[in-house]
Amino acid sequence: MTDVLRVVATIPITSEGVAAAGPALAELAASSSQEDGCVSYVAYESSSTPGTFVTIEEWRSEDDMTAHMSTPHVAKAFEVLGPVLAGELAIHTLAPLR
Repeated sequence: MTDVLRVVATIPITSEGVAAAGPALAELAASSSQEDGCVSYVAYESSSTPGTFVTIEEWRSEDDMTAHMSTPHVAKAFEVLGPVLAGELAIHTLAPLR
């Protein structure tokens, strides 16, 4: 499937927030994976940069990703993650090199 929208998000978390961030992101990934239009959604914790979490996502379309951003499980994740962010959450929509 080459026409999917690929997205990577990096989420820096304070050392105090790491214990809460992991479960919140695992729940977000599980719920997001069930959305119509989600091809793949996996959350990771960086083993090389402690406190940095990464989501790697594939969406059927930009509209599907946009709809995802207004779901209750995204809002719930931001409630947990917002207060413990250690910098900017960066969402990267990827374009393949040709």
